[in-house]
Amino acid sequence: MYQLLTKSPLFAGIKEDEIKKLFSRIVYQVRSYAKGEIIASGGEECRSLQIVFTGNVKGEMIDYSGRVLKIEDIPPPRPLAVAFLFGKNNRFPVTISATEYTELIVLPRNSVVTLMQSSETFLTNFLNAVSNRAQFISGKLRFLSFKTLKGKIAHYLMELDSLQNNNGQVVLNKSHEELAELFGVARPSLSRALRELHHQGIIEARGRNVRIINLEALL
Repeated sequence: MYQLLTKSPLFAGIKEDEIKKLFSRIVYQVRSYAKGEIIASGGEECRSLQIVFTGNVKGEMIDYSGRVLKIEDIPPPRPLAVAFLFGKNNRFPVTISATEYTELIVLPRNSVVTLMQSSETFLTNFLNAVSNRAQFISGKLRFLSFKTLKGKIAHYLMELDSLQNNNGQVVLNKSHEELAELFGVARPSLSRALRELHHQGIIEARGRNVRIINLEALL
């Protein structure tokens, strides 16, 4: 367990033996979940820090029409809802469920405070994790502000182009099925929208390789 935690963003820069010493001072437990089991429902109070130990979980948001929008996959050893552990409205923003058999390391809020007081590195890592989540959520809100599917595709492609920095030559980091789930649409709708952009000469799409031809039209 401690070796895996050295790879967690919350314990980056802390050696395995030091993590073991830190955990000897706190209360924690390991909880297991079956595939498909709900770990936390959106709106539920966040009372503890949870770190994925084995398996994988996903975060999903359900809108008023009942449509499910996948927010992200969370593999080990990443923490869950780290930005919502403290504060007045400390509730899970999304519903989190296991996509396979999963084990979580669960630390009550008091144990997290003890870790912060015991390790300056952990405290810095925690603050960085909170900032990163705030930036991620900000990006998600901007993404969700696009009403049309083409707008969401355009935003996604431009983000990838910025990250990959390959002069408009983009390699999709998700399958069409995963993208459809991310955009909250059926896969045929996504394929049709990509074909339309391709036939309009705005992009050239070949499998996961996409070339942005007309950036102004994409905008």
